[in-house]
Amino acid sequence: MPRFAYTARDRSGKTVNADLDAPSRKDALRLLAARGLQVAAVNELASGPAAKSGAVKEGKPTPAAAHAARRASALVPTKAECLPFLEALYDLMTSGLSAGEVVRLLSVRIKEPRLRALCAGLWERISEGAPLSRAMTEFPQVFDSSITNLIQAGEATGSLNDTVARLIAHLTEQRELRRQLLAALAYPVFMVFVAGGVILFFLFFLLPRLQSLLASLGGKMPTSTKLLIGLSNFAISYGLFTIIALVFAAVSFWRWRVSEAGRQTTDAWLLKLPLLGPFVISQTVLAFSQTLSVLLENGITAAEALRMTEKQIANRVHREAFKVATARVLEGEALSVALTRTGCFPDLVLDRLAVGENTGNVVPSLKQVAAAYQKLISNQLSVFTKVIASAVLMSVFVFVGFIAFAIVSAVFQVSSSFKMGG
Repeated sequence: MPRFAYTARDRSGKTVNADLDAPSRKDALRLLAARGLQVAAVNELASGPAAKSGAVKEGKPTPAAAHAARRASALVPTKAECLPFLEALYDLMTSGLSAGEVVRLLSVRIKEPRLRALCAGLWERISEGAPLSRAMTEFPQVFDSSITNLIQAGEATGSLNDTVARLIAHLTEQRELRRQLLAALAYPVFMVFVAGGVILFFLFFLLPRLQSLLASLGGKMPTSTKLLIGLSNFAISYGLFTIIALVFAAVSFWRWRVSEAGRQTTDAWLLKLPLLGPFVISQTVLAFSQTLSVLLENGITAAEALRMTEKQIANRVHREAFKVATARVLEGEALSVALTRTGCFPDLVLDRLAVGENTGNVVPSLKQVAAAYQKLISNQLSVFTKVIASAVLMSVFVFVGFIAFAIVSAVFQVSSSFKMGG
């Protein structure tokens, strides 16, 4: 009987690499599905003495099985494959092909390994009779619940093309926002590294030589020079230990930050910071308006759309407040009124949403809010970049100016000592 190496995730999300016997690949998939495993890849192993003897039991893979499992795990699709898959799906569906035919074609034509593995996995499930939306639920690491629910609604209403087009537009906007954020942070980060390099050069190379020169000339050094030399000596003697301590503190803080309690606390801190607070609020409004408008436009019920939108809000304080607002809406309260109680949304957003509810045009109102906040976030990122860059440059100029003042003061002090001695 053929033997198959597989990579899958169990119900706890843990990755499992092993092999099993099955009459065919489809039978192997059915066996794994019956065990509650989410299969990422299944590869038939070459027949050999080890496979035929039955000496290797399931759960203890042979070297060949381990190699196949490593190859399979390297091709596990990720979130990055979501948008490229939807774009390829839409391009071919607009040519008149059905979703199943498109996936089958993509599974053999696409060259990118991870995307091809995703399409092959989807085709395996579609060929067994599953619709596209159900096949996509087998890849939660690629498609979140809001995407699969939208695809399911598009299949039910016969508007899959329009649904995929809206999804592509929504995900493209999110990708563009992330790109803008990274681009905005690139220059300040570069300036921090340059400034750090300049400061380290002065502390570790220039000042020790200056200290030797001044010591050879004799004379009393001014306070600024003593302070600078003391800082240099501290950096040389304890710099490595300081860096290790800072790295340890940063790692400890990050581990606490990713915990639920730490995330709740740090998200509350972010809201109180001068520049980051308004930016976080803008991000919440954008995520809320973009996601809810797409969900409602594609026929998702208001209750389900609000629950899905809640998961797209990154800030934990805002997410909890939105969860309470969702409960109030389900009890019959108007959305704009429920959001007013949270204190997380600006008044103009709430007013525009209230107008949309009164006129029956909630989705257009949400789209207008999303467009306005897309521009607002771009402006905030620009201001944020300029402030950070200016602060870094100012810090560098102040430090370099202090070094220059200390050096010049020391030179004048030594010169005056020589004159007095003469």
